Amino acid sequence: MRLHLIALVLVALGTPVGAQWLNHPTSGLPRGADGKPNLTAPTPRTTDGTPDFSGVWTGPAQAPKAAAIDLQPWVIEARRGHAENFYKERPMFRCLPSGPATFSQTTGGGVWKRIVQTPDVIVVLSDDLTFRQIFMDGRALEASPFPSWMGYSVGRWEGDTLVVDSFGFNDKTWVNEQGLQHTEALRVTERYTRQDLGHLKIDVSFVDSGAYNKPLAMSVNMRLGADTELLERVCETGSEHWTGTASDAQRAAVTVAPEILARYVGVYSGLWAGNPRKVDVVLIDAKLFVRLDDDPEPVALTPFSDKLFQSSAEGAGLGYEFVADGNGPATDVVEIHVSGGYQYARRR
Repeated sequence: MRLHLIALVLVALGTPVGAQWLNHPTSGLPRGADGKPNLTAPTPRTTDGTPDFSGVWTGPAQAPKAAAIDLQPWVIEARRGHAENFYKERPMFRCLPSGPATFSQTTGGGVWKRIVQTPDVIVVLSDDLTFRQIFMDGRALEASPFPSWMGYSVGRWEGDTLVVDSFGFNDKTWVNEQGLQHTEALRVTERYTRQDLGHLKIDVSFVDSGAYNKPLAMSVNMRLGADTELLERVCETGSEHWTGTASDAQRAAVTVAPEILARYVGVYSGLWAGNPRKVDVVLIDAKLFVRLDDDPEPVALTPFSDKLFQSSAEGAGLGYEFVADGNGPATDVVEIHVSGGYQYARRR
């Protein structure tokens, strides 16, 4: 079974993020009687008393969202063009660094990073082999740095919160996976707060007067990746050979009777690459839509048969095949990703 267009199936990755199951006990962690790390233990601190962020961290992909009213017209038009092409120009799909969108880059196993902290510099290593240096030696952020993929960063302490200011990004990257571009004037501010041993919150603000009408914000919640290690995720094949557009998919659509569509309405859940996944299928104006993981914005589904559908470009072109016996409601839905089909059972 093959969909007319699913852009994601053309991405080839060396080591999948979902394979980060390596079992290697992390030394120095407080543990319970069962030997498992006590992730609610107090926040560890360095010798100078500041919170210590060192360790492997993981969490779900997060990215800022923006309504059209928040964006300059050229950004809206660029985002529309990227959606039409199923985001084939996305830096990650072209095997390029993700820059400020580093918290939204994942292939299903979540975001993985290692933080190495010293008094003068904090280094953030990503599983895609990119890195950041956050200078803590009191230097000022350069006023006009040479533009780079990951930008330049300086940090300071506000109590127990690490505040990081970044500048000097080139304009070749996006700030989210849905084609949200920026200019070289982009400034990013992050506030890192380690709530306890196992939990790290990062509040991020994106300011770019040449692209956005107001600051864009997001919050990232990460947990300590205890007893494992950071493994590499390497992009081996880019998107240069992708063909087809969202408009092509629409022209290949078929008509499905409303009574058949109604059989698929419901909430399905299961695991996608080891992570919980919720697919809420709804009927709006006689068309099927999905809400993924309680996202408030529903994504339209295009039918290619009575059971096989594809999400719109805003939903990354994922495939959905419903499993149903006879004329009753669907019992499962198979969500089709680059890594294969993931079957979720109907919950209600």
